[in-house]
Amino acid sequence: MDSGSISPVVTSLAAAASNNPKPSERMTEHRELIQAVRALNGAEVFGQNEELTFQLDRDTHRPVLRIVDRKTGEVLKQVPPESVLRWARRLNTP
Repeated sequence: MDSGSISPVVTSLAAAASNNPKPSERMTEHRELIQAVRALNGAEVFGQNEELTFQLDRDTHRPVLRIVDRKTGEVLKQVPPESVLRWARRLNTP
C-alpha cells in the first residue's frame, strides 16, 4: 500500500473512534478498533516495516493512531497530529 492511501485508512479509523459515546459503547468501540488494527497489521497492509498502533492519549482520552517504523520506532504518521492533542490538552486544563 502506498503512503498516499495510508492516510485515509488512519483518518477513518480515528474518526470512528473519536465520537463521544457512552462509556460502555466507548469500550466496545475501542475493542473493535484494536481488533481492526491487529487485522491490518497481520495483513501487512502498511508493509513489512511499518505497523499501525492505537492508544488513548492520557490527558485528552482521545484515540491516537500512528503508523510506526517497526525497526526504529519512529512515528511516520499520526492522527490526530501532536499539535491537535496539545491544543486539546490546553483546553482541558482548568
